Amino acid sequence: MPLIETESLVLKSYNLAEADKIVVLLTRSHGVVRGVAKGAKRLKSKFGSGLEPFSIVRSTYFEKEAVELVSIQQVDLIKSNFTAAGNPDFLQKFSYLVELLIIFSPPHDPDEALYRMVKACVETAADDPESLLAVGVYFELWLLRLSGFMPDWSKCDQCGRTLNDRDETSVRANFHLICSLCRKPEPGYAFEAGGRRIAGAARRLSPIEFAKNTGESGDGLRNLSSILKRLISRSAGREVLGETSLAIHLESSQPARR
Repeated sequence: MPLIETESLVLKSYNLAEADKIVVLLTRSHGVVRGVAKGAKRLKSKFGSGLEPFSIVRSTYFEKEAVELVSIQQVDLIKSNFTAAGNPDFLQKFSYLVELLIIFSPPHDPDEALYRMVKACVETAADDPESLLAVGVYFELWLLRLSGFMPDWSKCDQCGRTLNDRDETSVRANFHLICSLCRKPEPGYAFEAGGRRIAGAARRLSPIEFAKNTGESGDGLRNLSSILKRLISRSAGREVLGETSLAIHLESSQPARR
């Protein structure tokens, strides 16, 4: 039963029995990990505020072979994002993004590039709440890319021609792009060059640089995100709730107040 210590991002937690919690961590060295934090609900818990959502921590846990839930022994807070998590817009956006992360990331599957991307997105949005739209699009695109579901949007799927900024394109049923010369009579929905430029920028830039470069591109970001959400649902094999739908779902699942 090895003892593992690694930097982690707290994704979410929920109650287990009277005093314990199940905590979902995205770890730098072991991917998504679910574990039991015994006594975490007690007032004098040894975990303190280290299990707050979106905190960056140094976690220590025991892992048993063939047992999914690890035993979390200790968390040392590196950086708290408690203030950002108290922002309803931040919470709604990242609750949605965390659900995507859990869907696309197999448990205990190491991916340091994924960890760095998620951590950078959280920190960018925490420091600049106005960047939430851009950060969400960046997260969606990179999650698809790192999971192997992101199509090559640099060329026409039919003729193979490299696309330029002046080309009119449509999105095919397989989410690849087809140029205006090849698309007739095939149906599809338009994908403007601006959306392709935004997608290309996300591949080249960090989240903070991407947010700065797309700050005036609200319509383009929303259009791109709508396409990515369709691709996400197709890749996941089921309809994935967007931020608004997820917020309604979470609200309706809460117990009624008296």
